[in-house]
Amino acid sequence: MNKIIERIERQVGVQGLVAMLAECLGPTDLQSLLLEVYCRRARRRRPSEVLADYERNRFVRPSPVSPVRLLEWERVAFSQLPPEFEPVELSPVCPLGTCSAVASVDQNWSISTARNTEVVSDSTNVLALECALRRRELLRAAPRSREAVHLAASHRLLRGQRYEGPHLVSHFRLFALCSAGRDQGAWQFELSVLALHARFYLRALRAFLGAEVPLQVSVSDLTSEVQAPLLESRLLAPIRHEFAKVTCLIDSERSSGRGYYTGLCFHIYAAAPSGLIELVDGGAVDWTQKLLSDAKERLVISGIGGERVCTEFDYHTD
Repeated sequence: MNKIIERIERQVGVQGLVAMLAECLGPTDLQSLLLEVYCRRARRRRPSEVLADYERNRFVRPSPVSPVRLLEWERVAFSQLPPEFEPVELSPVCPLGTCSAVASVDQNWSISTARNTEVVSDSTNVLALECALRRRELLRAAPRSREAVHLAASHRLLRGQRYEGPHLVSHFRLFALCSAGRDQGAWQFELSVLALHARFYLRALRAFLGAEVPLQVSVSDLTSEVQAPLLESRLLAPIRHEFAKVTCLIDSERSSGRGYYTGLCFHIYAAAPSGLIELVDGGAVDWTQKLLSDAKERLVISGIGGERVCTEFDYHTD
């Protein structure tokens, strides 16, 4: 990216152009400038160019998965939501920096717009914003409120990075959960909420795929502060008791998610014809601590990709 910017600045003859635009113009002025640039470029486009762009642009092509199948998955998933969760229909865009400023991921993973927003690239980040607003109201009414906020959303995400895998696409539907609350000591909030999230996904997958598909839950502690017996008694043993044909284990070798999750995290896998595939990823993050400037706030997020569920399996519903 730096080499591209240097070339552009040489081409227009203004060294430091990007820094000047980013630092000297306010958000509204920069928005006005970029909107005018895109208006002029759009006026020059011929219909044939628009069609050619639609044909080759990886961001705009339709999903290869039938919307009927995706809707059936979402119907099943919403029907299995625990009563604590409130479904939310998100906007297609969110504030600029929603992911990079809070979750410390590269801004180029999101598609920034000329109106100082970005297309939603991770709905858990947006749900975290909504959770933070609701937790702030609860704390204003009762400064030590432990009342939890549980939100759920199904949303199509658009991501800017180019994936290497042939089955990974630039946009896809994600069914996501987000739970915010207060530290209760001894990892009580995190353990109870991780169990709540994991049981939801297992129920939804069982209802959609049938009871015969083998599933696996693996939980990890990236801080090594939570003892294995506690993970076993509070999280894994109850899941084994409730769900048949679900393997539960502690994955002490997990390295993915370090720097993203703050401690406890989990995966759910399913045995597909192509092999064991990851369906669910989730864990504890520090986003509401940052958003509310309060070290006692706690947040657990998780998500499952709808396209993967619908393409890797022959689903079965009642």
